[in-house]
Order: sequence, then C-alpha cells, then structure tokens
Amino acid sequence: MLVEDVPGVGKTVLVRALAKALGCSFARIQFTPDLLPSDVTGVSVYDPREGRFSFRPGPVMANIVLADEINRTSPRTQAALLEAMEEGSVTVDGVTHDLPRPFVVLATQNPVEFEGTYPLPEAQRDRFLLTLRLGYPTPDEEVAMLTRLQLAHPVADVEPVLDPDGVRALQDEVRHVRVDEAVKAYIVALVHETRQHPAAGLGASPRGSLALFRAAQARAFLRGRAYVVPDDVQALAVPTLAHRLVLRPDAQLEGWTPEAVVEDVLRRVRVPVLPAPKRGV
Repeated sequence: MLVEDVPGVGKTVLVRALAKALGCSFARIQFTPDLLPSDVTGVSVYDPREGRFSFRPGPVMANIVLADEINRTSPRTQAALLEAMEEGSVTVDGVTHDLPRPFVVLATQNPVEFEGTYPLPEAQRDRFLLTLRLGYPTPDEEVAMLTRLQLAHPVADVEPVLDPDGVRALQDEVRHVRVDEAVKAYIVALVHETRQHPAAGLGASPRGSLALFRAAQARAFLRGRAYVVPDDVQALAVPTLAHRLVLRPDAQLEGWTPEAVVEDVLRRVRVPVLPAPKRGV
C-alpha cells in the first residue's frame, strides 16, 4: 500500500500500530538519497573462518516493511523492492532468498514536496495494491488525539490480536470468497475502460484487474460475506486503479485527475445485476 499525504498526519504511526496489532515482525527503512540497494535487500559478506560468503539479510526480510519517504531515494534503490513486492523474494549475488509470509510493504511519500525527490516509476506504482490518503482529522478527533498523547504514545499500548500464522490463515480465507462471473466481467470492463478513456495516456494493467479482484474479495470477507457484490468493486476502484493511470498532458491542463478518470469510468460502465444469494450463504 502506498500512503500519500502531507507530513504529520500519522502515516508512520498507522504502519507501526498495524504491525504491532498483527503480531508481525516490523522493519522501517528511511529512504534517503545515499541509500544503496544492499541497504534494503541485504549483502553477502565473506567469512574468513568459514572460507565462504554468508548472507546478512537486510530490513526487507520482515513481515511488514515501512518504506518511509520512498521517493527520496534513487530509482536504482527503489528498484530493489520490485522483486520483493512482486515475487516475494530477493536475489543477492545470484542467490534467491524467500521473504517471510505474510510480507507487506507499506510506503509513504509526501505529495507536496518535490525538491530532492525521485518520482516513482510506473512499474513500481503498479505493484502497490492500492493508494491511501489519510487526510486531516476533524476538530473533535484532533482534540481527542491531544488527550491521548498527553502522557504516552498510544502505539505503546497496542497489543497483538493475531500472529503471522493467523494473518496467513486470513489471507487464505480471502482467496476462497466467491466472485460471480458477472462481477469478474465488471472488473475487467472497468479496467479496460481506463485504457480507452480519452484523458488517459496509459490505463490500468492486468495487474490492476487482479488487484481490484483481490481487494473486493477482502472487503466482502471483512463484511462477513462469502461472495463479492458490485458495491465492493465500486468502493475500491479509485484507491486500487487511480495510481496506475498516466494522463495525457492536455487532459491534465483541462483539470482531469486519475481519481476523476476512474470515477468517470464507474459512471460509464454498466453495473451487473446479480441473483439473490441463497439463504445461509
């Protein structure tokens, strides 16, 4: 997940709290211009006593990895995450090392400060399941925040409610959520329409179709359903597809945004009508 928002709205706190609640190992990588790929993936070090090279894993070898300010490092170092995010492994000196399961990368970036940053390449943005913006809290929420932070940081009180085995079990359960053929066709039609939209220079890829499919399954599961409905797809279309689009320059001058394109696509594509689910399903 890519969390894009201004500084100070709690992006890092969100990830830390999530890692503690899931009972998973956690690593934070502070991306800076001088960060090297080996600082992320790990490095092979020669051991003179053993007479061979041994692998020293980098911070990416954790269940939940916070890539903080990911756009502040060079494209070469950003690319060190590509294999990890897609294949669940890293290759160092020709040797492939599997990452632990579950494995989740949560990256943050500041969308309003561009000095000293490197825009994420499209291949990397496409590997994020979805993009999230936290926004500012309401006045009442901000007052409550001041109260909770007066004596101690609330993350310190977060207790695990799961462990890695429990998270893996939930991930496996989500994959069994039923998706009707009409809903699958609806997902594909939405993604296909992003490629045909007059404001889009580059639409969502087949990876976007799979991301929307998986995200809709997860939403249905969290709502206690064993099946996906079109509402699940519609609710997640913007955060799942918008960051994958590249707009034409003239469309940007006309005021189009990736989010607006996906919302327009949702209005254009006919919503399927599903038969009523059987009782008890």
